[in-house]
Amino acid sequence: MDTSLNYATLLEITSNYVFFYPLVMTHVWMIGALLYYLKWERVQPATIKLAHYPPVSILLPCHNEGDNIYETIGWLLQQDYPTFEIVAINDGSTDDTGELLDHLCTLHPRLRVVHLAENQGKAMAMCVGALLSNSDYLVCIDGDALLEVDACTWLMSHFVHPHVGAVTGNPRIRNRSTLLGKIQVGEFSSIVGLIKRAQRVYGRIFSVSGVVAAFRKSALAEVNFWTADMITEDVDVTWKLQRAGWDVRFEPKAKCWILMPETFAGLWKQRLRWAQGGSEVFLRNIGIFLHWNQRHMWLMFLELAASLVWVYATVSLAVVAVAAFLLGHAPALGPWHLVLSTQNTFFVLIISSLVQFSFGLYLDSHYEKNLWKTYLWIIWYPFLYWMMITCATFVGFPKALFKKKGQRAIWTSPDRGFKS
Repeated sequence: MDTSLNYATLLEITSNYVFFYPLVMTHVWMIGALLYYLKWERVQPATIKLAHYPPVSILLPCHNEGDNIYETIGWLLQQDYPTFEIVAINDGSTDDTGELLDHLCTLHPRLRVVHLAENQGKAMAMCVGALLSNSDYLVCIDGDALLEVDACTWLMSHFVHPHVGAVTGNPRIRNRSTLLGKIQVGEFSSIVGLIKRAQRVYGRIFSVSGVVAAFRKSALAEVNFWTADMITEDVDVTWKLQRAGWDVRFEPKAKCWILMPETFAGLWKQRLRWAQGGSEVFLRNIGIFLHWNQRHMWLMFLELAASLVWVYATVSLAVVAVAAFLLGHAPALGPWHLVLSTQNTFFVLIISSLVQFSFGLYLDSHYEKNLWKTYLWIIWYPFLYWMMITCATFVGFPKALFKKKGQRAIWTSPDRGFKS
């Protein structure tokens, strides 16, 4: 057996997978988003009125949100929705969040406050809020988010369909004073929004946005609400609802303005958490193929598995390339040649990504003016973010694999950068 030939063949297969997988998925997402636009978004009215406005409970889990809580609740109180309450859950804050909430509670009768003595994590805080809420429908946002005045109406418009269990909104980034902030503005339009549109067409959404989502309480009760030991409770609850047969939708007009990290350290911490959370969901749902009645989730699981394989294939290829270079292989010989031979494919991938960015920005330009100004910055996404996401997943999967069973995911104060 010619081991060198087998090695070269394996390396070529790995190299092709590394470059063709994102190329194929780019076109899958663009085609799906185009179908979404043609089927729903293009004909959607600018404003909406509901025939019936069922009461809504807005859950606001808080941990050390003293700097943001006044602004966040101020925006919530302006909701253009006739019947709603705000349930703020102070989850063991060590700053003045509790005192500020108590003061706001005396001023605004729509606001109720629950204090948890210890930091028990966002999932547990929302479970407590859901159980204490008075409504059959929940709108959940983060303690530093600003919800657009018509967001509840747009989210609730989907619940006229009895099979809808959750609706995810459209997060928009409001801090963009640095290069990282500007890149993330483009990312949420050309990557996150585009993928959610496509997933809605293909039938299953990977995750609601934890910062803005609405739920039917009976659907949550059926799946035992949020899971306290999952580091990304939003991904986990989305999978649980869809595995139980509930439909999850995306509503781009339900906008919510959010703060995102604007330092590399903060961004790495956030993406590592996301990567670990996705890996935890992968491991928890690995037996899904044993259930024929959940075959509607098989493709979603296979795509998640394929993305994890892509990360480790990319890292392996990088290690081989570096090793080949250090060992002095000529560019035309050995494994280094196989890596370089993909340069044309890489160029095609970059062009496809730029087309995807353009299309995503066009779709979201209906909801945010001057979005095209971020295009100059989003072109750095392939170089900066692919590398960070790959590294985060490479580290995050082992963290999920060896995580202590039942370990509760508690809050840590995020790096939110600067408001602008």
